Amino acid sequence: MRIAGLGFKREANIGSLRDALAAAGGSNGLDALATASDKADAAALISLACELGLAVKAVPAETLARIETATHSLRVAAMHGTGSLAEAAALAAAGRRARLISTRVVSRDRTATAAIAEGEGE
Repeated sequence: MRIAGLGFKREANIGSLRDALAAAGGSNGLDALATASDKADAAALISLACELGLAVKAVPAETLARIETATHSLRVAAMHGTGSLAEAAALAAAGRRARLISTRVVSRDRTATAAIAEGEGE
């Protein structure tokens, strides 16, 4: 299972998410998008998921906080308990034996991040 994890600020729009996802490697071969549960119903994310024909996997905060990430943002760590929301969401949603195939990248407008992980699913 290949999952794109997305982290984003409130002001991020669908273009921000598209840009981050493209920088991480694009949507080809993805099975779903993933983010923190409290961001899963954001309009920009829902719009992107619909555009790509993908489901959004909502990852609980307590799950995200247990995941070690390859990159580390102090701001994200203070808010979510993990170094990268995008990486943690991708790894959690990809399931057992998940590994990052693209570490966190940032959109050009600096409002969204994306990372891609592969795993065995749930």
